[in-house]
Amino acid sequence: MDWKADLAETTRQIMTWRKAAPEGAAGFTALATAAMAEGAVSTLNKELICIGIGISQKCLDCIGYHVKAAIRLGATREQIAEVASVATYMGGGPAHMYSVRALEAFDQLSA
Repeated sequence: MDWKADLAETTRQIMTWRKAAPEGAAGFTALATAAMAEGAVSTLNKELICIGIGISQKCLDCIGYHVKAAIRLGATREQIAEVASVATYMGGGPAHMYSVRALEAFDQLSA
């Protein structure tokens, strides 16, 4: 999987959806902005939580976007690996397969 190319294509599709459903898109963006704001839990820790949820929910795009954001905030490969281990613990074998994808995303997106 080419994470950079895949995320670029997904972003293009999201922009198309935003034009088709601007109110729904704006609502989602407002929720994301509020949820991810720095607070009692740091934005980096929130991104790590999102990666774990992306793994457990088997959402490759979620994994990619949140790994990219976590890298921007200073996440290390070791942090991604630990989050992936927790997600595997909670999600079992299917989550394990997506944990592998999270590390692959980190390796490609941090290069």
